[in-house]
Amino acid sequence: MKKVYLLIYYLFAQYLPMQPIPGYKIFYKIRYLLCKKLLLKCGDNVIVKNRCYFGNGSKLRVGDFSQLGQNARISGPVTLGKYVMMGPDVVIMAVTHDISDNSKPMIDPSHPSLEKAVVINDNVWIGTRVVILPGVEIGEGSIIGSGAVVTKSFGPNSVIGGVPARFIKNRV
Repeated sequence: MKKVYLLIYYLFAQYLPMQPIPGYKIFYKIRYLLCKKLLLKCGDNVIVKNRCYFGNGSKLRVGDFSQLGQNARISGPVTLGKYVMMGPDVVIMAVTHDISDNSKPMIDPSHPSLEKAVVINDNVWIGTRVVILPGVEIGEGSIIGSGAVVTKSFGPNSVIGGVPARFIKNRV
């Protein structure tokens, strides 16, 4: 049955419009109900904006009142806490290539990939076109500025930005 839900999501539901189009709340509800069936965990009142890609969803946990942004691309084991706000075009990659064996090309299908979980804690704002790389943890209450490339973890209430992302200031 999960394959049917995946087909419905990727062939139809992901393309349903967002606000301010009349009826957008129904479209959000359709995507939400499908994600309740597809994701490892999908909390209450989650908003899934259009064209969000998350593979088959089997490694994605999303907390209550969080959002998956428009055109988001999420892969591997990823946990989003409660009240996570995500701008458009965010990329969260928890999968990378194992580069320790250079005896075969990385494009070789037998070349192993590595999963390093990404954790975004509660009440985090992820700006437009942020890229979060494998193994990163973002502390509760943090803000990630638009266009940042996050290569390392940051503690609670951090304001971070840049390429690569760096600590800018504490929110508190």
